[in-house]
Amino acid sequence: MAADIGVAVADTGESVIDFPNLSRSYDATRHAVRFWGYDSAIEASFYVSEGALARMQPGIRPDESGFLDAFDAHREKICAAAARVYVRGSRGSYDLGTANF
Repeated sequence: MAADIGVAVADTGESVIDFPNLSRSYDATRHAVRFWGYDSAIEASFYVSEGALARMQPGIRPDESGFLDAFDAHREKICAAAARVYVRGSRGSYDLGTANF
């Protein structure tokens, strides 16, 4: 399924960021799953914390596979949260924690 979900919309009604890339990876040093959004040709990295994933999916296996499975199960909700925190031209990466869900 193409992830055009969680699209942030500018005041003009035009799409600001979308999430067509279904790739994601576990970043052990940040204790988070990394994924990417695109604002035209600009790529932004997003990190959703292990804690946020555990809140969305209680009983999650606390390992790479478990966190990636939880991300996949809640991708729509995660992309919507990422779209809410995204600010055009602000920075290259965004951290999503439990407060974002």
